[in-house]
Amino acid sequence: MKLCITEKPSVAKDIAAILGADHRCEGYYEGGDYKVTWTFGHLCTLKEPADYTDLWKRWSLGALPMIPGRFGIKLIADKGIEKQFGIIKNLIGEADEVINCGDAGQEGELIQRWVMQKAEIKCPVRRLWISSLTDESIREGFKSLKPEQDYDRLYHAGLSRAIGDWILGMNATRLYSLKYSAPGNVLSIGRVQTPTLALIVQRHHEIANFKPEDYWELKTLYRDVTFNAVSGRFKTQQAAEEALAMISDKPFSIVDVADKQGREAPPRLFDLTSLQVECNKKWGWTADDTLRLIQSLYEKKVTTYPRVDTTYLSDDIYPKVPVILKQMTPYAGLTAPIVDKKLPKSKKVFDNSKVTDHHAIIPTGQLPSSLVGDERKLYHLIALRFISAFYPDCTFRSTTVNGVAGDVGFKASGKVIVAPGWRAVYAGKDNAEQDGADKDDDNKILPPFEVGESGPHEPSLLKKQTQPPKLYTEGTLLRAMESAGKTVDDEELREAMKENGIGRPSTRASIIETLFKRRYIYRERKNIQASQAGIDLIATINEELLKSAKLTGLWENKLRRIERGEFSAAEFISELKTLIGDIVINVLSDNSSRQIEVKSEEKVQPDKPKKKRTRAPSVKSIEEILCPLCGKGHLLKGRSAYGCSEFRSGCALRIDFSECGADLTPAKVAAYIKKKYRHDQ
Repeated sequence: MKLCITEKPSVAKDIAAILGADHRCEGYYEGGDYKVTWTFGHLCTLKEPADYTDLWKRWSLGALPMIPGRFGIKLIADKGIEKQFGIIKNLIGEADEVINCGDAGQEGELIQRWVMQKAEIKCPVRRLWISSLTDESIREGFKSLKPEQDYDRLYHAGLSRAIGDWILGMNATRLYSLKYSAPGNVLSIGRVQTPTLALIVQRHHEIANFKPEDYWELKTLYRDVTFNAVSGRFKTQQAAEEALAMISDKPFSIVDVADKQGREAPPRLFDLTSLQVECNKKWGWTADDTLRLIQSLYEKKVTTYPRVDTTYLSDDIYPKVPVILKQMTPYAGLTAPIVDKKLPKSKKVFDNSKVTDHHAIIPTGQLPSSLVGDERKLYHLIALRFISAFYPDCTFRSTTVNGVAGDVGFKASGKVIVAPGWRAVYAGKDNAEQDGADKDDDNKILPPFEVGESGPHEPSLLKKQTQPPKLYTEGTLLRAMESAGKTVDDEELREAMKENGIGRPSTRASIIETLFKRRYIYRERKNIQASQAGIDLIATINEELLKSAKLTGLWENKLRRIERGEFSAAEFISELKTLIGDIVINVLSDNSSRQIEVKSEEKVQPDKPKKKRTRAPSVKSIEEILCPLCGKGHLLKGRSAYGCSEFRSGCALRIDFSECGADLTPAKVAAYIKKKYRHDQ
């Protein structure tokens, strides 16, 4: 018997229909040689600290950092999950072969591997890897199943991500909550969420500290066209008025007219982030709204796999594009000009080097007849972007006219579209493409000018003020996460920076939602504001590694390199273990009395000391005292604190002299430590 394990019941139903497993049983389908079951997404999770040792059940500074000798997984505590896992485990025990049909991505691989490990699988495993859920794609996928080992690096990257998040999240949250929070409250800190919050808080401070400055622009009107002074802004009114006086009684003369032809390529296909950005800009949808809707379109078979970070297609998709375009019958009027011609194979669309697991989000060719409301709007957006990618470039003629009045130079620019090309796809009012289509001074149509002509003009001064940076919207925040905090407008550069972005396309929406849930940020119309709790939290975190978008981006880069086999998962985890050890030592060394008040549903499990007298042990020197944290090292006396001889190996024990005194006898130090760490446990 061959057992297929999918991530969702709906996918199991589709695959079962293709395989002929059409008999529905409790928790699975069966028919012929196949049984098909599902996981409901995550059934397993990494163990909680309390699952490893009783010492970690209560939140205690003395127990930090918490680093399990070996990380383990457990079933999520839910009756429905436990029941479905029991069904899967029994089926795995009966199977001769398992086919992993999880979502074809890092998270999907992790979900399935954990379930199979928990079920103690012993039979061979193969992997189904598809980019859409159409019948044709599923059939092709089953013809080319791969050995599970081909995806080991993907699993190792996903596991490293989960363990890294555990190490930093569990330890830093307990550390900062116990050290700085109001009693009983949790300060939630995460490997990705904290740098994201830091971006929002940084923008808050940039706006709060912004001091507007006046400046003046010199313009003149000649033949109903506004010309701008090429000297740019004037910082003082006096300088601006002096320039105005110099030209007021002088004629305006045209000194140069330059015409050149230009081309504008179609906008790139969508990856998940660019789709979320566009939907936020057009309709104000949250990143989570868009992810939910595009996931639904994927499961309804009308678009391809959504959790992607590339805007390119692989070369093997090229021969399929004409077929998809012909099947998009609701758009026959738009596809007719290109469908019967040889389609261009542009490097801006097809590039194998820019595609790893999946290609850009495109329609599958299945009719979207069942779509309504927002799903239909989203499909329409993707369909137009896909069709426009195979239209010719938009060609235009740009004109730059230079003039002079007195000694002051002026310039006016305009643009005339010669052939609309891909812009014809967006010709309708309802379909106006936003990218680069906004009207501005550079796009106006200019009348014909001739060099040497001259005449009267109307100069004027326009007083303006410098403007502060804009608050983030979800769209601009997603772009900032994608580029590790850098503002990047150029598509090519943005593509190159994705390797160092904060988080992954599939997780960024949930990270933003987590910050809302923790009440560190809030919405103000379409804008995102930092709450006082969020501002205070970032102010409290002195460790740059915990809040730096750039450094978090470098961690993401290492995870991608693990996927490619260029970096070791063990090395990544080792680096994070060292990092959290350093952070614990540094925070415990902070003698400030800062406290952050934040309303949260989460609560710290406080230490509850037991009142019991302790007899001082008989010791003659500090070095005789065994470290209660690691159980390996002995106590050392430094300049300002007691510490552990195993500090280089990560032991974070530190007791400041301000806490217990520097002149205690060894016996009293031993008694103090025994009392302190018994209470902490």
